[in-house]
Order: sequence, then structure tokens, then C-alpha cells
Amino acid sequence: MTRRTDWAEYDHSASGAPRGRGIGRDPASDDADGLADSHPAPRRSGWDGTASEESHGGGSSRRGRRRRGFGEPAGTDEDTPRSSRAGQGVSSTEADPAEKARNICLRLLTGTPRTRKQLADALRKREIPDEVAEEVLSRFEEVGLINDSAFADAWVESRHHGRGLARRALARELRTKGVDSALIDEAVGQLDSEQEESTARELVDRKLRATRGLDRDKRLRRLAGMLARKGYPEGMALRVVRQALEEEGEDTEFLADDGF
Repeated sequence: MTRRTDWAEYDHSASGAPRGRGIGRDPASDDADGLADSHPAPRRSGWDGTASEESHGGGSSRRGRRRRGFGEPAGTDEDTPRSSRAGQGVSSTEADPAEKARNICLRLLTGTPRTRKQLADALRKREIPDEVAEEVLSRFEEVGLINDSAFADAWVESRHHGRGLARRALARELRTKGVDSALIDEAVGQLDSEQEESTARELVDRKLRATRGLDRDKRLRRLAGMLARKGYPEGMALRVVRQALEEEGEDTEFLADDGF
């Protein structure tokens, strides 16, 4: 005997689903359809955040809220424009002179060492109070970020071998950078007279060919003057140039010993 189907058994009103949706369909599919019906997809709108209120039940999208916050006073921190929050952060940092001084020093020390005086001058130009600058610079010295002694040693090594500068010129440069006199004497003391004279000979040998064709006195003055500008003593400069000219066959017997 065929059982009479009571379609009331398939009434979905108790579960909240619409009538007739479940006939001949997979329950999993019904659940998916019910989720889609209960949360309809918002109507497509442009990327300018102007979705209509009809598509969102009178509300606005997250993008719409964010765009609306720019340039407008906001009641909550979430709605505060990002540019305003950034500005508040910068102002609080700028209000702390010690933090500002540390940042200035770190930027200047990036890539190249500096003396304490160089950093102090930079802080003074940025109107950092003297007592704050003194405290920050002393702390940098304690941790080794400022080391005038190491700076002077490295300066002498680099400028002597790279530019051929003598002790007198090196000392003059270090003084302009604010290095203490005792540290300067210690640094330039690494060079002795023999090393200075050897470097002077190398410099003259490089320039000697360029002076060929000039008269003897002019060659002497030009080469000796080059050494003098690099800080070599006058007596050493004349001696080295004379020896170089004699090796080329120049007669230097009657060259004056004083001045050039």
C-alpha cells in the first residue's frame, strides 16, 4: 500500500526558511541559500566610499567612514584623521629637546664619525639648550659613539696616505674640527720625519714630469710650493726637490737655500 505523503512534513516555517525552498534540494544547499538571503550582498558602488544607504540599511561602509574623517572634526580616536594623529606624535617628540638632540646626533654620525665639537655646533644651530646638549654628548661619549682620540688617529692615517699631508697640515685640520691639542699631538706623533720625507719624495716624483720644459728655478718653486701647501717643512721640501732635480741632471749647486 502506497503511503500518502503529507507535504506538511516538509513545512519549513518552524526553522525559519521560506516555504517550498527545500523540496527536492540538498539541505546543505538550502543552508547556503538561507545565509545568502539573510545577508544580501551590498549593491556594487564606486571606490569613492559613496555607497547608498539603501544597500547598507542606512549605514555607511568602512571606507566611507574613513574618507569622511579626513578634514573633519572627529569625536573618537578611531575617526581621528591619520594625518592629525601623526602630527600630534611629531609635536610631542619635538617638545622633548633631549630626544631631538639624540636624533640629530645619530643622523650626523650615520656613515661618518664626528668630533664632539662638530656635533655641539650642529645642536647649537638647531637651538638645543646648552645643558641638554652637554648631557646628550656626554652620554654619547660614554657609550663610544663619540671618540675624538679615535677620530684623530683615523684622520691622520687617511689624510696622510690618501692626500700626502704632513704633520703640520694634519694638525691644522684637526684643530678646525675641535680636537683637543693633546689628542692632536698624540695622533700626528704616529708620523715621524723619515715617513714624512718618504711621502714627500713620492709626491715630487708624481709631479716632476709635469714640470719638464720649465726653467730650473720655476720647477724648484712649483714643486717645493706643492709640498709646502701640504704642510711639509721648508727645509725638507727644498732638500727633496733638489735631490729629484739632480737625478734628472739639473744643476742645483747655485739654488738658494732660503725661501722659494
